[in-house]
Amino acid sequence: MSEDSEIDYSKWELASTKKMLSFSLGHLILGGSAGFFTTIIFYYYEVEVGLPVILLGIGFMIFAVWNMVNDPILGYFTDKPFRWTKKYGMRFPWITISAIPMIICWVLLFLSPDASPSNVWIVFWYFVIISCLLDTFSSLFSLHLNAGYTTHFRTETERRKSSLINNIVPRVLGMPLFFIIFIIVEYGNRASYILSAVICNIILAFVFILFIPGIRETEAMKERFLRGFENKERESFLKSMKLAFHQKSYKVSFCVSFFMTLGGILYVTSHIYFIKDILKLPLYYGIFPTLAGFIGILLFLPFWAIALQKIGHVKTMQIGLFLIAVGYIPILWMTTLFEATFYAFLGGVFSGGFWIALGPVAADVNDEFTITNEVHQEGTLAGISTFFFRLCFIFQAFIFAIIHIITEYNPNP
Repeated sequence: MSEDSEIDYSKWELASTKKMLSFSLGHLILGGSAGFFTTIIFYYYEVEVGLPVILLGIGFMIFAVWNMVNDPILGYFTDKPFRWTKKYGMRFPWITISAIPMIICWVLLFLSPDASPSNVWIVFWYFVIISCLLDTFSSLFSLHLNAGYTTHFRTETERRKSSLINNIVPRVLGMPLFFIIFIIVEYGNRASYILSAVICNIILAFVFILFIPGIRETEAMKERFLRGFENKERESFLKSMKLAFHQKSYKVSFCVSFFMTLGGILYVTSHIYFIKDILKLPLYYGIFPTLAGFIGILLFLPFWAIALQKIGHVKTMQIGLFLIAVGYIPILWMTTLFEATFYAFLGGVFSGGFWIALGPVAADVNDEFTITNEVHQEGTLAGISTFFFRLCFIFQAFIFAIIHIITEYNPNP
């Protein structure tokens, strides 16, 4: 029997609000970095650096393939006890090891030389190598952050409360990061992109210090994890993947998250092109739809939190997904800043149901796997999911490259 099934949760010491606040900063670090990447990198290398869109598309596909391969491998090989586990914990060491290199790689990504006929391949490989290094460190960080959610918050009460905090705190504190991008970045001025990247990542480095108490594991957590591996032969990675996809709840949550990720990447990456080429406005006008989406999700998160408690995790997510599907249809024909701002607000209102239920649903899925198979594989499960989510970057690169070629997009700012 799994050791988790033997725990008396009535005697479980609930995580404090302070710990939940600190833990949520990990999502700020990860979300701030990922938001920077999806919002601006494709545009930056195509328009500002001058890398031909075909090569950029190929580079993104190589990055995505590396991303797909390294995530499940990292998850599998780090999701087990090591010599330091008893002293330092299971998730904490990997997160601390990966955080600073991840932040450094973000800055390096913006320091590419300008592309020209004589050095286009140098720029291409620079992008591929730095983005793959970045992904390696960010994968370690995200795998153990997401797996750590299940470890740190064991009860329904903790998961609902921490999910609400994870959706509010990173968004509130993350808004200044997006404002920095929108205010500082100027079309045709590469130095402005570099400056915004440096400022944002210095802020994230300080945030990481405040995040440390939230991810540090207690002695009880360390012992529980170690007990989960006692006298238990570890399944191979392929066997773990097979077991995961035999679990209905995992398959459903995987498909939902995959399509939400793909839609989100396409929406966010298109943002800068929409402002520059459709609205023909400076980038700082992007503050308005971004702020509207933030206000929409923030105002209605309490409503979704009540729904989470009243109707459960799954139904809350289902309602949120349906509203998102309906609410985002009008963006297909929007042509004004007002429309973009209004639909962003609606999107924020509707998406709250999905985001607030995502953490608890994922934790429930992990628990079901642990109880069914009598072994902890949270990191491996996160790696398997991320493996397939990286297909989204391949689709995004392919879609953008094809559309820009067909429409003969002019990248000159």
